[in-house]
Amino acid sequence: MPSTKSEAPVTQFTQCRVLREHRLQREDLWVRDGRILDPEKLFFDEQGYADQRVDCEGSIIAPGFIDVQINGGYGVDFSQPSEDVSSGVSFVSQKILQHGVTSFCPTLVTSPPGVYHKVLPQVKVHDGGAQGAGVLGVHLEGPFISAEKKGAHPERFLRTFQSGGIEDLMEAYGSLDNVAMVTLAPELAGSQSVVRELCRRGVTVSLGHSVANLSQAEEAVLHGASFITHLFNAMLPFHHRDPGIVGLLTSDQVPAGRTVYYGMIADGIHTNPAALRIAHRAHPSGLVLVTDAIAAMGLPPGRHTLGQQVIEIQGLHAYVAGTKTLSGSIAPMDMCVRHFKHAAGCSLEEALEAASLHPAQLLGLAERKGTLDFGSDADLVLLDDALNVKATFISGEEVWRKSP
Repeated sequence: MPSTKSEAPVTQFTQCRVLREHRLQREDLWVRDGRILDPEKLFFDEQGYADQRVDCEGSIIAPGFIDVQINGGYGVDFSQPSEDVSSGVSFVSQKILQHGVTSFCPTLVTSPPGVYHKVLPQVKVHDGGAQGAGVLGVHLEGPFISAEKKGAHPERFLRTFQSGGIEDLMEAYGSLDNVAMVTLAPELAGSQSVVRELCRRGVTVSLGHSVANLSQAEEAVLHGASFITHLFNAMLPFHHRDPGIVGLLTSDQVPAGRTVYYGMIADGIHTNPAALRIAHRAHPSGLVLVTDAIAAMGLPPGRHTLGQQVIEIQGLHAYVAGTKTLSGSIAPMDMCVRHFKHAAGCSLEEALEAASLHPAQLLGLAERKGTLDFGSDADLVLLDDALNVKATFISGEEVWRKSP
């Protein structure tokens, strides 16, 4: 009778503290076939041993970070059409490994239809590896957003749901293939049927760049919306008589068993530390760290692009040229994790889960991403106690390590 045992080599990570079940545990981590392995099964069923060992020298092992809103970086702007968009995405995917990111959603800001029609067919969902972080699908931020809260999005390309349905999206985007998320303003006429249809197709719907009141936001959630794009930014400020989209954090209209997640740009610029603390303490299980990084991330100050806009970097601020309108961030994910922990006063475990477990849950991927449970993908980040990235692994294979 043929053996059912895997012949794949086993890797044992030793001398580490593993983030599992919301706490750091001093134990070894075992990997085979790119997945986290249950060592009891290995020892009792197969009398196994490790084919290779990785000495982590006391490091923290956390799930690889997942960035669901990143517009580009290192000179690459995902909203700029070219004949080889995929090479730009690949370049960024390689560069962000040093920041512990193992999966991400390339994000396109409001653009004319021709840009979407050219760019989207070139961005495919794929697993990560030595070539870079994996692509989980595209995040389309706009153009179905509020002119009043457009932020850095060019108003001339904003659109409404004139046909009152999914036809408007198809006309703008061309296709929803490889699209993971769409950000829209729920107060736009016809938006609720669009929310329903997107969710039916497995696309995550996020609310943002909006002047929606709380009841409009709650209606969108009842139709399937599950995320808030960069909370506090590009939406009505909190008001005690109508808290707007922000009120979803404590709304009693969210169905039982459902979680409304919300993105936070913890770069020290977009959100005051007090606002970070308020959001985290109100709804800690929904907080998702995002970079909202633009092409200027990793580059010196100067002029860059964000889609159809010219962006000027002044210190740590990214402005639409000639204005004081913020236009994304230049902070990488590991910096956001560190700042969030410091600003929110949260635990180390909470800071790490905001960049791994919560985005995976948001996208419905928590069975294989964002955790180190047995059977999960072995996408790992090794960190020191100050949350500096020491090494990044995808499917158990080292893809980046900090130079000595």
